[in-house]
Amino acid sequence: MARAPWGCCPWLVLLCACAWGRPKSLDLREDVRNCSISPPYLPVTVVNTTAQLTALRQQMHTQNVAAYIVPDTDAHMSEYIGDYDKRRAWITGFTGSAGIAVVTMGKAALWTDSRYWTQAERQMDCNWELHKEVGTTPVVTWLLTEIPVGGRVGFDPFLFSINSWESYNVALRDSDRELVSITVNLVDLLWGSERPPVPSEPIYALQEAFTGSSWQEKVSGIRSQMKKHREAPTAVLLSALDETAWLFNLRSSDIPYNPFFYSYTLLTDSSIRLFANKSRFSSKTLQYLNSSCTDSMCVQLEDYGQVRDSVQAYTSGAVKIWIGTSYTSYGLYEVIPKEKLIADTYSPVMVTKAVKNSKEQTLLRASHVRDAVAVIRYLVWLEENVPKGTVDEFSGAELLEKFRGEEEFFSGSSFETISASGLNAALAHYSPTKELHRKLSSDEMYLLDSGGQYWDGTTDITRTVHWGTPSAFQKEAYTRVLIGNIDLSRLVFPAATSGRMVEAFARRALWDVGLNYGHGTGHGIGNFLCVHEWPVGFQSGNIAMAKGMFTSIEPGYYQDGEFGIRLEDVALVVEAKTKYPGTYLTFEVVSLVPYDRNLIDVSLLSPEQLQYLNRYYQTIREKVGPELQRRQLLKEFSWLQRHTEPLASRAAPTASLAPLMTVSALTILSWSV
Repeated sequence: MARAPWGCCPWLVLLCACAWGRPKSLDLREDVRNCSISPPYLPVTVVNTTAQLTALRQQMHTQNVAAYIVPDTDAHMSEYIGDYDKRRAWITGFTGSAGIAVVTMGKAALWTDSRYWTQAERQMDCNWELHKEVGTTPVVTWLLTEIPVGGRVGFDPFLFSINSWESYNVALRDSDRELVSITVNLVDLLWGSERPPVPSEPIYALQEAFTGSSWQEKVSGIRSQMKKHREAPTAVLLSALDETAWLFNLRSSDIPYNPFFYSYTLLTDSSIRLFANKSRFSSKTLQYLNSSCTDSMCVQLEDYGQVRDSVQAYTSGAVKIWIGTSYTSYGLYEVIPKEKLIADTYSPVMVTKAVKNSKEQTLLRASHVRDAVAVIRYLVWLEENVPKGTVDEFSGAELLEKFRGEEEFFSGSSFETISASGLNAALAHYSPTKELHRKLSSDEMYLLDSGGQYWDGTTDITRTVHWGTPSAFQKEAYTRVLIGNIDLSRLVFPAATSGRMVEAFARRALWDVGLNYGHGTGHGIGNFLCVHEWPVGFQSGNIAMAKGMFTSIEPGYYQDGEFGIRLEDVALVVEAKTKYPGTYLTFEVVSLVPYDRNLIDVSLLSPEQLQYLNRYYQTIREKVGPELQRRQLLKEFSWLQRHTEPLASRAAPTASLAPLMTVSALTILSWSV
């Protein structure tokens, strides 16, 4: 089927240009649907939801609720959700990853952010109102106008975090409406045979070579923390999928991009209960878990669906359950008596796995060497083929995954690749599809944000390149982003400093000239776990930095409608060597792909920044060069040598690049990302 030189994503048409030029000014308040005429005008991509809504309202009548809330998550508050849990998509027709739906007896409405407005209009029929705002407040405001005083609002407690429940409950209660927990999901009752099947792939144990500690050592460590806790918990309840996967060194494939399986764990001082589908465990894995015995170091398997009843039964005794509120659903929280609850933001498992031991650090470093080989192979290939006009964003992303797939221990991508050319790169989370993509050109910047899952580690790296002649502004913006990356990476700061307190170092070179970026500066990363691993990072909700943590460092700049820049590396928090005694930390970058020399304005770099960059390039040569030679990738080795040649200063730094602010000065900042 013929199409324009690049496919313009229909739900991004307001933000991207079509092949024949920039779009005309469009009013974001106007809906592409016209539901006021008969018959209504609807895009061909719309999904008819009349039958679903009729059936749902019948269930609502049976439950005596005036409204029903359908969120976009699963029972574990996962970042990515499996097809089995995409209830909101099924009931609305809207497949975007963010949005909350509410159905009353007379209306249906969806709330989502600006990334998805046009997509929602093109997928939802006239049964649905689109609200172009997000958060609890606008949803509650709408509910108060649509349901009478005394009305009941139903929800599935397993799909609400504790904080979400509190927000809705307080707002509705104060307005004389009632939030009602319904443990049987009403959408599930209707979905029937159309619903994707429950995942059934095997749940397997990682080989010992790819684990930092045995599961027995991890269990003993958490129990030790329980004994030392001032409130003396008798159990820890784990709800996040990566918690159970980490604790037992188990993996599977229930969730896109994450090697997890649906599960909960109730770890007590005398027993271990793992809630999952027992049929998915081989006899070898059952033996690995000591599942045939019942003492304190034997894992008792129970049915996944029994977790609520089992937790409730456990609370009948003289017990105290320790939870992390960030990932525990209200469905479990509501059955634990508050006098038997110990609630922290993050569970002890979430905090413990954030700090990698020496073996885990070695494993993650090794995965980044192999990942660098794949990315370098791709960049070399692009350099040869983009000028031919035969490469597009989607085919490029597919080839990169092929290169990664040829690396040892590869187990899939760690997230959907962001392969964005020209103005598409100005959309921070744009991803191409087979049908909708743009061709790569030597006249445009190209942003590549991608990562891999390997048995020994998870990777995430972003590079921005230009094969032609970039503008002076593009070079300045790129270099200032690079300076931000360098300044944060080389920073020395006191131990136990919050990432939020040093985050501004990544922005300062941009701030100096009135530029900025609108996303976070970094996130934690796991060992064959989450690519976005909480609670590490530079946001207000993250825990303090500690030796052994891995985080991304990823400043950027986005010129709306023209180009985007992001430079992302993964770095290990290590002890800093200082002139005087003290406990200070810094970062060791483990991503090993050179930046684009074509975009670096060396005159903007200070001598210290230039020295750091050349030292980093020498590290890349030492770690990746031998691997390229060993595998006879001589063309790639030659490319690497050229792109890591030491850079020489061409002029003094600009006056705007004053000495860096001290960490103590940053403590007065209130920047929040």
